[in-house]
Amino acid sequence: MSEFVYLFRIGAAQQREAMGTPEHAQQSMRMWLAWMGELEAKGHLKNRGQPLEPEGKVVRGRQKAVTDGPFVEVKDLVAGFITIAARDLAQAVELSTGCPILEGGGSVEVRPVMQSAL
Repeated sequence: MSEFVYLFRIGAAQQREAMGTPEHAQQSMRMWLAWMGELEAKGHLKNRGQPLEPEGKVVRGRQKAVTDGPFVEVKDLVAGFITIAARDLAQAVELSTGCPILEGGGSVEVRPVMQSAL
């Protein structure tokens, strides 16, 4: 089994809509817990990751210029991540299709974790 990171991306408006009322937030949380519970029960969840706050800073280049971030030039921000195990990229993509963020207009970026040469 290989490891993959799911980066959850969503726009600010979609995130507000998904979490805008206590009822929506509770429903969203139930969906996330059910999906992650299923991944865990089937032996795919390696690390529950963390949700990320929308604000931050970006440090760029040799001048180490600091700007407000995360990435103001993109419409979707990374909202969080988890690490999963799958036999290959195709299975990792298939497992990501159950992610609740997709129902709210977000996306899941599926990235293989590079194998260490050490």
